[in-house]
Amino acid sequence: MSEESQVDPDLANLIGKPTGKSKVVLERGPVAYFALAVGDKSPIYKDTRAAKAAGLQAIPVPPTFAFAWDTWGKFPEIQPEDDVPQGSAVGEVVGSLMAKGGTILHGEQEFVYHKPAYVGDVLSGEGKVVDAYRKESKGHVMTFVVTEMIWCDDKTGDPVVTSRSNIIHRL
Repeated sequence: MSEESQVDPDLANLIGKPTGKSKVVLERGPVAYFALAVGDKSPIYKDTRAAKAAGLQAIPVPPTFAFAWDTWGKFPEIQPEDDVPQGSAVGEVVGSLMAKGGTILHGEQEFVYHKPAYVGDVLSGEGKVVDAYRKESKGHVMTFVVTEMIWCDDKTGDPVVTSRSNIIHRL
């Protein structure tokens, strides 16, 4: 059995499909709790004086906080109109894969910061599927769906962070 990627036209049609839009407010409490949860005891995540003493303009967010800010800072009344009809491309794929059985895993997460994110920032994100493929390895078929969410400063439109996530289904 080959360990090479297999081109699947159904998956190739997913590439470029939107996964949704979101707007978040980065708040001090969630940032402090997140830093504590990941074991970062630096005072810059809790105290504006410590952040300023470190040369920062405000309390920064921990590097991996972009993974959670959609949960912590997403308020219904500020959400953009979403042009993704009846859910997202990821939902379509994951639902059909789960119907086949097997295991769904969060395989990888990557963050590319274009500029620092701080408490008080309002960010708008827009996501899409950037890759989808299948691999056969050791007698198992694995489907990979890679999504990307670009978060921009809501005031300026400047990119702040690009978050890439890889979802794997193993059958």
